[in-house]
Amino acid sequence: MGPMPLIVTWDDLAVRLLATFIACAVVGLNRDQHGEPAGLRTTILVGMAAAVAMIQANIMLPTAGKEAGSFSVLDLMRLPLGILTGMGFIGGGAILRRGNLVMGVTTAATLWFVTVTGLCFGGGQIVLGIASTLICLVVLWVLKAAEAYIPQDRRAMLTMVTEPNCLSAAELVRRLKDESVHVVSQSVTYTGSSQEVCYDLQWRSLRREVRAPECLTIIAAGSCVQCLEWKSVGRGDA
Repeated sequence: MGPMPLIVTWDDLAVRLLATFIACAVVGLNRDQHGEPAGLRTTILVGMAAAVAMIQANIMLPTAGKEAGSFSVLDLMRLPLGILTGMGFIGGGAILRRGNLVMGVTTAATLWFVTVTGLCFGGGQIVLGIASTLICLVVLWVLKAAEAYIPQDRRAMLTMVTEPNCLSAAELVRRLKDESVHVVSQSVTYTGSSQEVCYDLQWRSLRREVRAPECLTIIAAGSCVQCLEWKSVGRGDA
């Protein structure tokens, strides 16, 4: 469809709302399948709100204009722009940071995208709305599956509490290096009868390969190792 018509018929209104509902429901189904808080109902509500706002702006188009002697001038585009601004606050609330781990970025971006898609459908741009929905589905489903096969840099913190001189740093570094894990930095804290060693580690692996180096199982089984903790550090984009 072309530009927004001045007169919105009931048939047009039904098509726009139904198209928005279906598009947002499909996107929301993906979010629900991945256990995200912004799931089916949230995406539908966000998209429908944007569509209704755009339809309202469309219906008010005949009253817009700058005529001589007019008491006020309507800027109807402020309505959808206000929707996008408000969506920024909701999207910001969906992002959660836990230490070095950032979660919810993709969810926030999805809500933003669903809002724009709702504006497209609400404005009568059905073809553009369908195209944006297909793009969103490709990103959420197809590219997510492809990400599992893309190597990426990983980080982790290794903390060990051992008896003094139990395991030399050089020996541990060698074992980790054999598994392609590199030591970025390290620190040692002595507390009387024990020592705490912390390593900042980095390596590269596929996204679906989430595991600690096998050598840690052998090291942790040593009689002089009192405690061993492996903590992955990274960012989440769900």
